[in-house]
Amino acid sequence: MPAEPLNPLADSSDPQRYGRVAMALHWLLALMIVTSFCVGVSMVALPFSPLRLKLYNWHKWAGITILSLSAVRLLWRLSHRPPPLPARIEAAMPGWQLGAHRALHLAMYVLFFAVPLLGWAYSSALGFPIVWFGVLPLPDLLPVDKDFAETVLKPMHKAGAFTLAAVAVLHVAAALKHRFIDRDGLLDRMWPLPRHGRSS
Repeated sequence: MPAEPLNPLADSSDPQRYGRVAMALHWLLALMIVTSFCVGVSMVALPFSPLRLKLYNWHKWAGITILSLSAVRLLWRLSHRPPPLPARIEAAMPGWQLGAHRALHLAMYVLFFAVPLLGWAYSSALGFPIVWFGVLPLPDLLPVDKDFAETVLKPMHKAGAFTLAAVAVLHVAAALKHRFIDRDGLLDRMWPLPRHGRSS
């Protein structure tokens, strides 16, 4: 009997690894969040110029894209059960590490939505509607209130962005610990390319 054709949306054949769609969403969101954060930090220091306006627009477009991809990722996660932690890895992890693992993932999901929504609300309250990629006008989340935008929404958006950055750094640090210190293969579960000869 001929082999069935490979379905690019199907889960990985390894039950301990995430599926292809989950991996693609994970790494695409990671790339966009890091890039958007770096642009957001650098653009505020620029003098008023066409470049600064262009970066602000790009930052807004990236935020809406991150929000949209986060919704897709959440829906995919709810409809596709993630692979459980291998028993050998779970048994080797102290209780506080398991708790921190779950708390970090929950915090990231909350911030994936909160940070771009706060940015959208901030732009709306300033009176600058978002036109996604210069094509799709988006509705304002709030009426114009520049004082509220500057004193409440801007600090909240900034605090959320830096909190997400801190959580992401902890997430990366934990992944690197499992890769180079524990050497338990945990990172391979989300690594796009299978690693031959990894520890079992």
